[in-house]
Amino acid sequence: MSAAIQPVPAPAEVRAAPPSPRKYSRVGDYAVLLKMRVTSLVVMTAWTGYFLGAQRAQISTFSWKLLCALLGIGLVSGGAAAINQVIEREVDGRMQRTRRRPIPGQRMGVVEATAVGMACILGGAAYLAITTNVVTGILSVLTASAYLGVYTPLKMRSPICTTIGALPGAMPPLLGWTAARGRVEWEALVLFAILFLWQFPHFHAIAWLYREDYRRAGIRMLPVVEEDGRSTVREVLAYSMMLVPVSLFPGYLHMVTSAYVVGALIFSLAFLVFSIRFARVLSGLPAGESGKLARGLLRASVLYLPALFALMMINSRFTR
Repeated sequence: MSAAIQPVPAPAEVRAAPPSPRKYSRVGDYAVLLKMRVTSLVVMTAWTGYFLGAQRAQISTFSWKLLCALLGIGLVSGGAAAINQVIEREVDGRMQRTRRRPIPGQRMGVVEATAVGMACILGGAAYLAITTNVVTGILSVLTASAYLGVYTPLKMRSPICTTIGALPGAMPPLLGWTAARGRVEWEALVLFAILFLWQFPHFHAIAWLYREDYRRAGIRMLPVVEEDGRSTVREVLAYSMMLVPVSLFPGYLHMVTSAYVVGALIFSLAFLVFSIRFARVLSGLPAGESGKLARGLLRASVLYLPALFALMMINSRFTR
């Protein structure tokens, strides 16, 4: 490992960016604060867990309880994102891609953002406990606590933050399952494992694309700490290869039919191809070329996960 990485003073154009011609709305700022795009992915994966759990429980897979579960999980996720931005407001101000968020952009105060975040976390968890079950409410609070109390501070200390962060990051489908079933079961753990493994190629691709931004902010992601990229490529390949057999586990547990197994194998091998292509960054390509490989892997990851979960949900309808 290299020596400790210190935050690099931001260039003048980052520290004191000229006013943007873009018009900011209050609604838009709240959407950014709650990271609605990320929260939408959380809700989607939670829906998969609920859908499959409801299939097992022989209850309606679209019901008022489902809507309550997704709303509660979405609130906790959005609240955790808001508190994360409160904690990292100075770091966000040093990075090009985050400097215009509501807090570093000085369009929202810390007290307001904190109040919104805590209200969403506590309100969402309580709502889950009341409308679904206590297990899901407790797990949602533990997930948010791990994300904010462990992963967030680790980002400034060690690249192991990605591994630690992948644990709460993999919780949404498990939360969806427990919302439907009231307990953690092997099927829920398989969904957790798929999402856990998927996060490594996904987030390493992002870290590679924005490694200069992360370096400026002092965030110790793997592509920043080990600049030659070897460790990054090893992790991308290792987790992508593990994802191939793990993505087939729903078939072994009879959650789906053999048609899913065939489709998942095709999807996972195609995703692995993009990970193998990403390994070309070790050949000393110019930054623009290596960025294209990372962007290709990122796009493949964004397509892979919803495609795999959609296939799982559709196919599960034929298991009875």
